[in-house]
Amino acid sequence: MSFLDGFLIYLYGLKYITLVLMIGLFIFGFDDLLLDGYYWVRRFYRKLTIYRRNGHVDPNQLFAKKEQPLAIMVPAWQEVGVIGKMAELAAKTLDYENYQIFVGTYPNDPQTQADVDAVCAQYSNVHKVVCARPGPTSKADCLNNVVASIVAFEEKAKITFEGFILHDAEDILSPMELRLFNYLLPSKDLIQLPVYPYARKWYQFTPAHYLDEFAETHGKDVVVREALAGQVPSAGVGTCFSRKAILKLLKEGDGLPFDVQSLTEDYDIGFRLKQWGMNEIFVQFPAMPKEAILKESAFGIGDRASRYICVREYFPATYSTAVRQKSRWIIGIVFQGMKNHSWSNDWKINYFLWRDRRGVISNTIAFLATLIFMHLLMIAGYQFFFQDSYQFLSIFNNDPVVRFFIFANAFFFLNRMTQRFIFVTQYYGLFQGFLSLPRVVWGNVINFAANMRAVKQVIAQGDPRRVAWDKTTHDFPVIDDNRRTPLGQILMEQGNISEERLEQALLHLPPNMRLGAFLIREGYASNIDVSKAIAKQAGAEFEAFDPFSVESKLITSFPSTLALKYMVFPISKTKDKLLLAAESQVSPVALAAIQRQTGKFVSYRIVEQGLVTLGIRYHYMKDTSADYRPVLENAVATGMTAEQTKLNLDKYLVSQQPLGMLLVAEKLLEPAVLNQALINYDYSPAMKFGAFLKEHGYITEEQLDRALAQQAQQQPLANFFNMAVNS
Repeated sequence: MSFLDGFLIYLYGLKYITLVLMIGLFIFGFDDLLLDGYYWVRRFYRKLTIYRRNGHVDPNQLFAKKEQPLAIMVPAWQEVGVIGKMAELAAKTLDYENYQIFVGTYPNDPQTQADVDAVCAQYSNVHKVVCARPGPTSKADCLNNVVASIVAFEEKAKITFEGFILHDAEDILSPMELRLFNYLLPSKDLIQLPVYPYARKWYQFTPAHYLDEFAETHGKDVVVREALAGQVPSAGVGTCFSRKAILKLLKEGDGLPFDVQSLTEDYDIGFRLKQWGMNEIFVQFPAMPKEAILKESAFGIGDRASRYICVREYFPATYSTAVRQKSRWIIGIVFQGMKNHSWSNDWKINYFLWRDRRGVISNTIAFLATLIFMHLLMIAGYQFFFQDSYQFLSIFNNDPVVRFFIFANAFFFLNRMTQRFIFVTQYYGLFQGFLSLPRVVWGNVINFAANMRAVKQVIAQGDPRRVAWDKTTHDFPVIDDNRRTPLGQILMEQGNISEERLEQALLHLPPNMRLGAFLIREGYASNIDVSKAIAKQAGAEFEAFDPFSVESKLITSFPSTLALKYMVFPISKTKDKLLLAAESQVSPVALAAIQRQTGKFVSYRIVEQGLVTLGIRYHYMKDTSADYRPVLENAVATGMTAEQTKLNLDKYLVSQQPLGMLLVAEKLLEPAVLNQALINYDYSPAMKFGAFLKEHGYITEEQLDRALAQQAQQQPLANFFNMAVNS
């Protein structure tokens, strides 16, 4: 048999293989066309009817609803250099106050624990959870430990969290995320936000193929899924569960809400909640332009879609890590999913189960079809460049069945490319939209390799539920490292204290006292010096301030609830600006809340320690004894020197502690519990804060009486000056 005869036999065999692949591509292409058609018909219908009558929800409505307690859950195994930045950035940028972050770590991962400890020291609403078992276990096991810690915190803080939010260590959160969850709770039991990966270099196709897939999936596919089936798969990040959902999961799991043997516990939960009749929603909600800080800046992006409240993160940049991650998804969704979730009686749910599971087949067919297409392209090139060559492709061209599938699949492929281009462009711009077209080929390669790896792992283990958790290494976007410089270091740099004296102060620092207050009390540094150091630490300016010379008109124009809640005091006000005094750093969230309630742009200055506390006592609590000026004048008149007067005034000012801070100093309350109590307290004149703490079980009556007595003992200024005069 000649080479030509053998090649013709090969081509005929290839023809039938190609026909099988074409039939598969036709089925999947037609399937996609049905979903695409439904999406666009629904979109235009809603635009012409619902939105024309009612318009879109006003983003300002997110601020109208009272803040409910929310808990953010972050599992972290070997996330050094990532988890600390994520928690810090979230704590600084989220436009919400009533939330806590719980980070799950492992006892054999001290570096990640140290990263989290550094953030916990700065932000009292960030909590470290240490899992019971050494890592790596599974993401679900880590989350179960986190949920147990949240329940324990609820007991201490006397609250019940209404939302439990799932995030990964590499996530970048939208400032408005929690407000959107708060707006939808408790009516929705699973709330999923869009996920938009970050793009890297334009030529890095591996990480970029993720943004292509997520842009289309979260721009269109999940929208149709929710509209048709009422079921939303959790993406594992940007997912909020209602309290009702978590309690049901705890009950059904005998105290373990997440399936520890599942590699995609988030996907699994979406189906379980739907089976229990709970309400799930996928939310595409645009933030106001000033709040859309995660928006891409590229030519051609859509105004509304690019401002969606979403989650952003970097996905794997290398071929091997991408294959590992996607093989884990395939095992969890396809192989474990088929064991955990059988076909239901609802055709709509079954349809999307089919779409979830078809990937094992469609990825393989797409990859093989790409190889055959390249092969046939080379044969076509041969026929084109060489005259009188054999017309090998006539074997394909002359068959009407093959021609039908060629034209049909060409149409479906054109539709696929069009849909991909539209949804990538609307969030990432035209440049990425065009790049998404050649990236389809590389995406097919990665998906096929992930398929093969997943099948190999399942066969090797014999049971998909025995496949181990294969963690992906994460990157975090470059951000400014704004962790605070230690106060003692700033004082040394400013020449206000020697290294030897600072070391001596640190050795003798009482466990229930702040360093700055101790330095002032012992005369190691003046109140002005310490306050200027605090200002530098906070990135703010220091300002000399007299709380008793502020005009009464300015006092009455600034609500007492804001002054008491945030421990700030008005300095000056113009038509559109408000300047406040504070004794320590004021969080961006607090500034934003004050700005919304006053309608003015708000900034602040750091003033000497104790002055804001005394100003609030004198003006808002009508305590005239807070005015220290008469006692100062009397002390000078009786012969006290200016140096002695200033020294004793500093000691007096730094001793002025609000009740809550005194309780923390005495270790009767944890800082996080105090902050939660301050959020829960409505600052009503009918009930003082101490009575609120006692009534809600934060402290006992005996502890309150002891703290109030200690506070009363510290407040009289005459005590400090009488002791000085007598000595």
